[in-house]
Amino acid sequence: MRVLGIAGSPRRGGNTDLLLAEVLRGAESNGAEVKTIVPSELNIAPCEHCDDCLKTGECTTQDDMQPVYLELERADRIVLASPLHFMGVTAQLKAMIDRCQALWARKYKLKKPPLGNRRQRKGLFISVGGRSKANQFGPALATVKSLFRTLDITFAGELVFSGIDEKGAITKDPNALKQAHLAGQRLVED
Repeated sequence: MRVLGIAGSPRRGGNTDLLLAEVLRGAESNGAEVKTIVPSELNIAPCEHCDDCLKTGECTTQDDMQPVYLELERADRIVLASPLHFMGVTAQLKAMIDRCQALWARKYKLKKPPLGNRRQRKGLFISVGGRSKANQFGPALATVKSLFRTLDITFAGELVFSGIDEKGAITKDPNALKQAHLAGQRLVED
């Protein structure tokens, strides 16, 4: 079982990084092989909407997104972690998501499996938001669920925390990291 963690925050060591690390520790404790990629440390250009992928299912832009495609294909479980930025995922993560347009083309235009095969995959979303409004995660969840649906990844749920803004503030929630660990364990049980 391979679990791919995608650390969408440009702020290293922040709240979503801490939660993601704990989810991956939980998955690892149940025997999973884990890997983390950090879009803000990669050279991922935004989608140019050139439509070349509609013919081939491949993105013609050659950058660090090429190895990301391979990691997505190899993963059995995918964990997207991002703090909210204006109620959405971070720009770095959104650029990576937008570049999955080539995978959308594979599925919907070329009628091929978007990740190269039809094995079952599951995905989890982790997020923190500075506001305390219950509906603040809706726009980010819509983006993540759309990506997962496009990639034939079953949405396994979300782990979201409101009122968390200051770096490291998640550690003040006595149950947050424990919940993350358990979420990682559950993600790989099936």
